[in-house]
Amino acid sequence: MKIQLLPSSFDAAGRSTPAQRLTCFLIDDRVTVDAGSLGLALTEPQRHTVRDVIVTHPHMDHIASLPIFVDDLFAELKEPIRIHATSEVIELLERDVFNDNVYPRFAELRNQHGPVMKYVPFKSGEPFSVAHLTVLAVKVNHIVPTVGLLVSDDRSTVLFSSDTAETDELWKVANRAPRLDALLIEASFPNSMGQLAKVSKHLTPETMAQELRKLNHNGIDILAVHVKPAYRAKVIEEIAALGIEKLSVMEAGKVYEW
Repeated sequence: MKIQLLPSSFDAAGRSTPAQRLTCFLIDDRVTVDAGSLGLALTEPQRHTVRDVIVTHPHMDHIASLPIFVDDLFAELKEPIRIHATSEVIELLERDVFNDNVYPRFAELRNQHGPVMKYVPFKSGEPFSVAHLTVLAVKVNHIVPTVGLLVSDDRSTVLFSSDTAETDELWKVANRAPRLDALLIEASFPNSMGQLAKVSKHLTPETMAQELRKLNHNGIDILAVHVKPAYRAKVIEEIAALGIEKLSVMEAGKVYEW
């Protein structure tokens, strides 16, 4: 399985920077987890292979360019963009984004080939298929309906925490998995901002380390994500100080393979 955190910040010359302002993980050039930078950072070949988007929750940094992606491809789509999400998230997307005010209700529109966008609901705790992947969604502890994801192909399994504070069911599901190759876990704020992290239901390096003690799989790659750009240097410093084996901050644009 190949996973890339799509870049979401660029300098004056158009080169990507390390700052992660939007969240979108590209899997095998076919499926994305979330869609923050989906409409901005795909290569031209990737624009023609990505047709499945899993939305973990409806916060703007996770869906910002989803409407732009569908809009940009509208005329050429020969199959709909499939939006995989819980019924709660689908309702929020329809109410707040695809509502004919912010953006058209693309799920009701067609081009010359047929529908351009389709919602595919899933339920937490029930495995479902997306392209060549098997996915299990798990409710996590955030301020809007949010799921973490256990994603597998025929060779590897990766766990996405999504945005969350302290949680338990995610780790129970992970520990039941026969194998786990990598974990992408959020670490949004530095330890000094623990109170803000608590009320916004995010993790700091300190609380992330506490969560990792709940995981029984050893020796896996652990990548910290969702680091707020304003505090990136401090969060990286505090993550390094933890001394946890194979823990690092995920690099935007780099392709990781398991």
